[in-house]
Amino acid sequence: MLGALWRSARAGRRSIPPALWSQCGLSGAPIGCPLSTGGPSTSVPPPDTSRAGTADLCDVFMPEPVDQVCERKVAIVQPIFRDFGGNKRCAGRISTVKCFENNPLVRKALEEDGQGRVLVVDGGGSLRCALLGDNLAEMGHKNGWSGIIVNGCIRDSEDISKMPLLVKALSPYPLKSSKRDPGLRDVPVTFGGVTFCPGQFLYADGDGILVSEEELKVAP
Repeated sequence: MLGALWRSARAGRRSIPPALWSQCGLSGAPIGCPLSTGGPSTSVPPPDTSRAGTADLCDVFMPEPVDQVCERKVAIVQPIFRDFGGNKRCAGRISTVKCFENNPLVRKALEEDGQGRVLVVDGGGSLRCALLGDNLAEMGHKNGWSGIIVNGCIRDSEDISKMPLLVKALSPYPLKSSKRDPGLRDVPVTFGGVTFCPGQFLYADGDGILVSEEELKVAP
């Protein structure tokens, strides 16, 4: 019987009959013989852009292969941040604060009407103190900010995790910041391989952060 199996293969048949395979005492499905009919399709479903997830937005607005050198309209921030807020997704225009181990302008910004914006705080990547705590995060949520991204540390992370606000930062740290140097407000800041400019659009979720000059509108 194994000889028949060999002759079938040499005859150039595209698949070996399952009956012949089983008669030879061999287990498993022969090459070219499907395990079942009517199985799930192998086609890739289109991205669900209605979710506005960063992965779906990348599929639509960054279709070029990753190894192709080209000018891209959307920038992806390096994966250096951890999620701390109760919301894991947000989108909005960018407002910025540039500071180092001092947070007066962070408070001043979050006291404003957020209008759905995202506050991007460039703390220089310092891990020596926190630039955001539960009081400021709660203020930001109540004043209509959709998210806060801190290139530095936050504290009161357990309380912030219960707030309906996206918060990303490098790490938690219990020591508060100083108040002496106000820093700068609404200036371009650069970290994570991306320059954030006031007025740009930011999209964030558990997969990462996207920054775009234009709003990433998708067809329903």
